[in-house]
Amino acid sequence: MITEIGIIAGEIWHYLDQHGEVALSVLTKGIDKPRDSVLMSLGWLAREGHVIMQEENNDYKVSLRKNA
Repeated sequence: MITEIGIIAGEIWHYLDQHGEVALSVLTKGIDKPRDSVLMSLGWLAREGHVIMQEENNDYKVSLRKNA
């Protein structure tokens, strides 16, 4: 399971790199993996400080954290 979460985290990273900031609902559809797996992978990226999530209109906006 850890390996799958890591692989999906990589897919999320690439998706956000190509598409910029997106709604969480759009991200979960764009990744085309089980929603629970996408959420676990996104949590991993958030915990590591790689993504920014902001609540907006009953959804979340997700983007990559840009290094200064």
